[in-house]
Amino acid sequence: MSSLYNYKTAEEALQLIQSNQRVFLHGSSATPIHLINKLLEQKSRLQNVELVSITQLGIDLNSPDLEGHFFINSLFVSKSNREAVNSNRGDYVPVFLSEIPLLFTRNILPLDVAIVHVSPPDKHGYCSLGTSVDIARSAVDVAKIVIAQVNPNMPRVSGDGFVPFSKFDAAVWIEDPLPEVNYRECINETTEKIGKLVAELVEDGATLQLGIGTIPDSVLKNLTNHKNLGLHTEMFSDGAIPLIKNGTINNSKKKKVNGYCATAFLLGTRALYDFADDNPIIKSLAVDYINDPRILSQNPKVTAINSAIEIDLTGQVCSDSIGMYQYSGIGGQMDFIRGAAFSEGGKPIIAIPSITSKGISRIVPFLKQGAGVVTTRGHIHWVVTEYGAVNLFGMNMEQRAKELIKIAHPNHRESLEKEAFKRFD
Repeated sequence: MSSLYNYKTAEEALQLIQSNQRVFLHGSSATPIHLINKLLEQKSRLQNVELVSITQLGIDLNSPDLEGHFFINSLFVSKSNREAVNSNRGDYVPVFLSEIPLLFTRNILPLDVAIVHVSPPDKHGYCSLGTSVDIARSAVDVAKIVIAQVNPNMPRVSGDGFVPFSKFDAAVWIEDPLPEVNYRECINETTEKIGKLVAELVEDGATLQLGIGTIPDSVLKNLTNHKNLGLHTEMFSDGAIPLIKNGTINNSKKKKVNGYCATAFLLGTRALYDFADDNPIIKSLAVDYINDPRILSQNPKVTAINSAIEIDLTGQVCSDSIGMYQYSGIGGQMDFIRGAAFSEGGKPIIAIPSITSKGISRIVPFLKQGAGVVTTRGHIHWVVTEYGAVNLFGMNMEQRAKELIKIAHPNHRESLEKEAFKRFD
């Protein structure tokens, strides 16, 4: 810890937060776990503090004891706040990830305080937002008060994430490990098959976007024989590292951020964070740039790979809820589905296992009552399961049903055919 900078204890820094304020929490692998937990410990002095964030790791905002003290107004739901959001202790704001910064900059959700997790200042006095620039960039820019958790374990990542230490109203020095997720450990026979099928759709020279989960890493694992791939993605995971090292991903064909891997946030293991640290090939940029379909579509052969909870026989995609139960959020799926659709040679892809872990079909006659449609039947193109890949673009409703039934799980095809017959006969 440098003596040039003034650091406070967490308890001192968090005294800047008062009742009835709106507080932004940095997310993903940059979740400031120590400061958030210390804030929750101060609940007795706080009333009606609104917490806004996207995915959080390593914390729990679900406790009923927080009611009246903190209201969880989530911009993307995850395990850390799912129970609260589906109760009277919280709620969810449906919004495209690319447009969340507008909520802050246009004072639709004005921020009183932003709590962020950053690297130590460099010799010029600049800290890095590290693994998660995404919406944190705009939050830091507009919040009236900024509190920083400064951590030597946070990598310095080039791009839009540099913030002068002087911007912080209070800073707390914490030497904690970052949250880690290892998606490769979760790859199974089904996701391996899906990864191979999706990889077959990826052309040489394509620009890749990969969503969250095991399927994207399974796809990356099967791209080693491709050439001149580019990365312009919301999330950067461990699976991309071998492809960058062997030259498969060289970003030579991209029109935007040419020559660099462009991402909004990094989420994976410590190996990924070490790889990103001071690595000039990686640019971590604000999400209103990375996820802007107008920017993305200028790249060639944009291949966007995302997942879903269920798809009905007409091609409506539910990705954010299980019926009325809010499970995740809109996120960046539609940003990239549209960007890929507008890209020359682009391929928007929804890739899902054909059934849930309980054997329930993910291809269904009708979405569950209350389910959220994230990708509409007008936006859908490719759908991939472990049983094949179909392109629904340009097909009528009955044709779509027939194609989707072909890639449904064999145990459910007969019942789906009966439902399709009732609907279209």
